[in-house]
Amino acid sequence: MKKIEYSHIVRRKLKALKMRLTAEFGPESAAKALKRIMDSVKSLTDFEEKGVMLSSMFDIHSDYRYLYVCHNYLFYRIENDRIIIVEIFDEREDFMYELFGISSISQESIDYWEE
Repeated sequence: MKKIEYSHIVRRKLKALKMRLTAEFGPESAAKALKRIMDSVKSLTDFEEKGVMLSSMFDIHSDYRYLYVCHNYLFYRIENDRIIIVEIFDEREDFMYELFGISSISQESIDYWEE
């Protein structure tokens, strides 16, 4: 069984997510959401290819896979003896831009929202 590792960025973002959810919805809801995220990550030890290959969804070369859990995208990479959770993004974030510098926002949306 492969070991699960979290990047520093993910650990920091999970703490921030817990704080934000606690402030907005209370500690019980925050704990429930974090548990769903952590359970999804733990399930990768049983089926590491559970997540969608990023390269199958977008025309890029990448060994990243992702899971969508509780309004968040969790990106991970499989290595010989471990599974590394490399990044987590809220569903409202443009993860393609953050990861690869590729904007997934259409020019029409940019013009409309004056972004």
